[in-house]
Amino acid sequence: CPRRRRCASSSMLSVRIGARGGARALARSRGYLTLGALPEEVSMVREMARSFAETELYPVAGHTDAAHEYPHKQVVQLAELGLLGMMVPENFGGAGMSSLAYAVALEEISRGCASAGVIMSANNSLYCAPLLKYGNDAQKTEFLTTYAKGEQVGCFGLSEPGNGSDAGAATTMAIEDGPDHFRLNGTKAWITNAHEAKCAIVFATTDKAAKHKGISAFIVPMDLPGFNLGAKEDKLGTSTETLC
Repeated sequence: CPRRRRCASSSMLSVRIGARGGARALARSRGYLTLGALPEEVSMVREMARSFAETELYPVAGHTDAAHEYPHKQVVQLAELGLLGMMVPENFGGAGMSSLAYAVALEEISRGCASAGVIMSANNSLYCAPLLKYGNDAQKTEFLTTYAKGEQVGCFGLSEPGNGSDAGAATTMAIEDGPDHFRLNGTKAWITNAHEAKCAIVFATTDKAAKHKGISAFIVPMDLPGFNLGAKEDKLGTSTETLC
């Protein structure tokens, strides 16, 4: 697969909250917003997500979780509402919304079904966001647009059986295999959406001497030869979304 740039992103939200009794003063240190102070468009998104969660997610959440049943119908509906690529610009298939709208919508969706919230957040934050920030236009057109539309979902391959979230201890290697191509060899674990995803952002070491600075991110279609999925994990909760 073609070499991609390293992916790392962070964000900070500074909002206005109430001056009297907490109504409209700038509060960087706390960083929270009262519902009454939400911008009108964000309030509309919140109401839409809340209504969907109450009518489509909450009534079936107990059954799908107990049955370990992926909510295909509800994921399609999330896509139709524009909730699977919320911060991606419209020209790349997304809804072009703010991070605040995304956070509020995710909270409401998770209120109706925690698993649906995990599916939604993994596609938005772990797959679409790195591609949007670091991908070039050709990569975005091929690997982002259909995922931001929700026609497919993606996943994020960082954790490994022996290192958890310590990315610097990852053992997956990427070895150059021809012009602008690499061969990846290693094992990832606890990957959300793995059994439904069509593409993954996979982290692998390209320069071992550079330690954690020698790790690169690759866009890997999951139908490539040699890409194998493990068994689905039998979890204590959020059992509707798959993990392997």
